[in-house]
Amino acid sequence: VQLQASGGGLVQAGGSLRLSCAASGRTFSRSTMGWFRQTSGKEREFVAAITWTGSSTYFADSLKGRFTISRDNGKKMVWLQMNSLKPEDTAVYYCAAGVRGSGTHADADDWGQGTLVTVSS
Repeated sequence: VQLQASGGGLVQAGGSLRLSCAASGRTFSRSTMGWFRQTSGKEREFVAAITWTGSSTYFADSLKGRFTISRDNGKKMVWLQMNSLKPEDTAVYYCAAGVRGSGTHADADDWGQGTLVTVSS
């Protein structure tokens, strides 16, 4: 699966952003999709995932209630809605396909190029 993330930018604390991920490839509709993020000097961390049917979603514990993830298999799109953003949410966000595991053990088969989210205080 090839992935193209977009939607990052600069937002004030308390604001919202919606990240988009456009996918190509025949296996998209069967793939658990997700988002990870990484800040400078830190390891990449799991943000959210959604199963191929969209029936189950998973989030990092610290993000529950603020972030939501959704997908449209017909359009081969995945979205990450981020609300009540905090400065500590500043990171490069990566769309991922073939997500497995969760939390610190989460990983993926394919990665997008990343989109930068900057939250100002």
